[in-house]
Amino acid sequence: MSEIKAIAVGMNSCGIAAGAKETYEAIKRELEERGLSVKLKIVGCVGMCYREPLVDIITEDEIITYGHVDPKKVPKIIEEHVIKGKPIEEWVVKRDWWEDGERRTWDVDGYFAKQKKIVLENSGYIDPENIDEYIQAGGYEALKKALQMKPEEIIDVIIKSGLRGRGGAGFPTGLKWKFTREAKGDEKYVICNADEGDPGAFMDRNVLEGDPHRVIEGMIIGAYAIGATKGFIYVRAEYPLAIKRLKIALQQARERGFLGENILGSGFSFDIEIKEGAGAFVCGEETALIASIEGKRGMPRPRPPYPAQKGLWGKPTNINNVETWANVPWIIKHGWEAYASLGTEKSKGTKVFALSGKIKHGGNVEVPMGITLREILYEIGGGTKTGKRIKAVQLGGPSGGCIPEYLFDTPVDYESVTATGAIMGSGGMVVMDEDTCMVDVAKFFLDFTVKESCGKCTFCRLGTKRMWEVLDKITNGQGTMDDLKELEELATKVKAGSLCGLGQTAPNPILTTLRYFMDEYIAHVKDKRCPAKVCKPLIKYVIIPDKCTGCTACAISCPVKAISGEKLKPHVIDQEACIKCGTCYTVCRFDAIEIVDAYEGD
Repeated sequence: MSEIKAIAVGMNSCGIAAGAKETYEAIKRELEERGLSVKLKIVGCVGMCYREPLVDIITEDEIITYGHVDPKKVPKIIEEHVIKGKPIEEWVVKRDWWEDGERRTWDVDGYFAKQKKIVLENSGYIDPENIDEYIQAGGYEALKKALQMKPEEIIDVIIKSGLRGRGGAGFPTGLKWKFTREAKGDEKYVICNADEGDPGAFMDRNVLEGDPHRVIEGMIIGAYAIGATKGFIYVRAEYPLAIKRLKIALQQARERGFLGENILGSGFSFDIEIKEGAGAFVCGEETALIASIEGKRGMPRPRPPYPAQKGLWGKPTNINNVETWANVPWIIKHGWEAYASLGTEKSKGTKVFALSGKIKHGGNVEVPMGITLREILYEIGGGTKTGKRIKAVQLGGPSGGCIPEYLFDTPVDYESVTATGAIMGSGGMVVMDEDTCMVDVAKFFLDFTVKESCGKCTFCRLGTKRMWEVLDKITNGQGTMDDLKELEELATKVKAGSLCGLGQTAPNPILTTLRYFMDEYIAHVKDKRCPAKVCKPLIKYVIIPDKCTGCTACAISCPVKAISGEKLKPHVIDQEACIKCGTCYTVCRFDAIEIVDAYEGD
C-alpha cells in the first residue's frame, strides 16, 4: 500500500452537526499519542451528508473514505489502516482513484454512479481554508485564461455554453452579462445571491463552506467581462461557517493578487465585500436584495427597469446565485463545447440538488440536466429511509410544487419541471412518503410564505394569509367543497397579481396538491378524515386491549398524564386530555397503540 499522505475529516456544517469536531480531535490525539507525523486536515462535504462524519485516508494512489466515524472507531482505523496498511472494509463507504488523469469514484450506495461533478468537483477533496489546495486543484487557471481574452469573448463563451441561472428563473446567464455590459453607467456591480432560504435547501451553503474560492473566481471573471469594479456576496447571517470561510478566502485571494488593484498585472481592478442578510426570504428576489444592500428594508420594486440597467445605487448590476458563479471557471477552463455537451437541448450542464425529507440518502448531488426524478430519488437517493413508497417530492421549495410519484419519469430540465406545475427553483428536493398529508404540506409551505411576505402588495399580503386560513379550516375538519373552489380562485389571483416572485409562486404548493391529490382534500372535507393520519383534529390515539401488556411505558412517557391503567393490565387513553403528541405511539414496543380517524367508534 502507498504511503499515507494525509487524513482528512469532512467539516462542513453537516459533518460538524454529526460530530466531526469530536472525531477530528480524537484523530489528532491518537496521532500524537502514537507519535505519528501524518498530516491531519479538514475538507468540505463530498455530498454524503447521510454518512457523516466522514474520514478520508489519502495516499498517492487513492482516497479511502470511512463513514459514521465517531471517536470510538478512531483507534482501530489508526491501528489497522494507518499503521498496518489494512483498510477496514466493512467501514469503507467510498473509494477514489485516478485513471487517465481523471478522478474516479466508487461508493457502497451507488450514490455517485450517475453524478457528474462540475460545481462540486472540489467539495470534500480540498481544504476550503487553504488557497494553495484550490490552486493545486486547478483553481484560478480560468481567471488567468479569461484575463487574456476580450470581455466580449468571455460573454460569448458563456452564451454558447447554454448556462442558465441556477437561482430558479433559469434566465440565460450570458445574455444577462451582455445586457449589463452594454448598459450605460460610470460604475457597475456584480452580486452573488447566497440568500438561500428555502426549507430543505442547502446547496449554496455546501459550496460556500467547501469551495469558496470557486465562487470568488467566477465572480472575478464575470466582473471583468461585464466591466464591474465592485462585487458583493449577499449571504444569510444564519450561515456563520460559510461567512467565516468566505472571509478567509477573500483575504487569501487579495494577498495572492487575485483581488484588488491591477489583478495579476492585467490593469483590471476588482474587489468583493460580504453583506450579511438578516434571513428575510424575500431578499432572494433581486430588487429586494439590492434594497437590503443599500441599507433599506428588503422589499421588491416593479420591473422594468431591470437591475442590468438600474440596479445597486441606480447603477448597472448583474446578480447570479452561488451555483451559477461556480460554473463559470469550469466553462472558461474546459470550453463552452464541453459544458454544452451535457444536459438537454434547452437545459445545458449539470444541476446541484439537496435531497432532504424522508429520503434514505440525504445530501447534495450534482447530476446532468435531463436525468429523471426517478433516477435521482431511487438510484441516487435510495428511496425512503422508512422503506415506504415515495408519495411525492416538493421541488423548488415554497415557490415550487409537489410532484406525484407517477410523474417521476419527468426529465429534470427547466421546461419539463415547469410543465408539472412545480419549478426547478434553486434545487431543494423534499421527499415525502405515504405517511405525509399533502394538505398539511401545502399548509406548511403557505405558513412559510405568509410569514416571509414583505407585505408590499395586497395580493401577496392578504392573499397568502387567506389561503392559509382556508387550508387551516380544512385540516381542522371544518372545510367545505366551496372552500376548495375558493382556494383555487385565490391561488390563481395571487399568482397573477403579486409584484414579485415570492407572491407569484406562493400558490404553487396549493395548485399542485389540488391538481394531483384532490382525493385527499375531498377526504378532509367530505369525510372529515385525514388519510395519512397527520391532521390532529381528525385523528385520535387508541390502545388495543388485546395487544397492551400493561408495561406502563406509554403512561410514563405521556406529557399530560392522559393514559391510565394498572400495571400488567390494558391501559386506556383519556381522549379529552390527550394532546395527540404521538409520544405513546412512538414508545410502545408492542404495536398496541393505533392512530384512527377521530370519529371512529363514536
